[in-house]
Amino acid sequence: MPHSSHAAHKAVSMTPAMVMLFAFCCGAIVANIYYAQPIIELIAPDIGLSSTAASLIVSLTQIGYALGLFFLVPLGDLLENRRLMLITTAVAVLSLLGAAFAEQPNLFLLVSLLVGFSSVSVQMLIPLAAHLAPEESRGRVVGGIMGGLLLGILLARPIASLVADHFGWRAVFGAAAVVMIGISVVLATTMPKRVPDHRASYGQLLFSL
Repeated sequence: MPHSSHAAHKAVSMTPAMVMLFAFCCGAIVANIYYAQPIIELIAPDIGLSSTAASLIVSLTQIGYALGLFFLVPLGDLLENRRLMLITTAVAVLSLLGAAFAEQPNLFLLVSLLVGFSSVSVQMLIPLAAHLAPEESRGRVVGGIMGGLLLGILLARPIASLVADHFGWRAVFGAAAVVMIGISVVLATTMPKRVPDHRASYGQLLFSL
């Protein structure tokens, strides 16, 4: 197993272009958590959700993210990382499409939970980048990628408002799904396979958190 990790390190070098690519991916993925926040007043009446219950959209997205951190991220220490990332981004695509086409409040709330849950893939990309980076430049690489993540958080709300004003709120989630499809293709073609060498069980990893 250690051989697989070493091979992945050799296969891909964290060049400035790769750092920018990982930063963009992290920013675009984490933005999914925040798109709904400035447009819930547009979403709620359209799907039959009362104004008092509209805040559940944001709450469930954040709860989904917290659940993903606890239950999904530890799998990065057990399963081949690229495959896990691609499965997670596929869930994000389906969830965002579900949000774009949802007509019922319960369905929208469910996919909001899944959007948050699947967005924890950023917490798999960052450790992978740190693993691939040479020790002497690891801090710079991780810092650059974290910059992309923070930019995604900052830009998500104004982008969502702008798109919703011109094309409607459903276009926000439709466009986000398209971006996630593009990210899936990029990850499938550029992200190296990495099989962790951890020997702990899933239960042991959860207990260690």
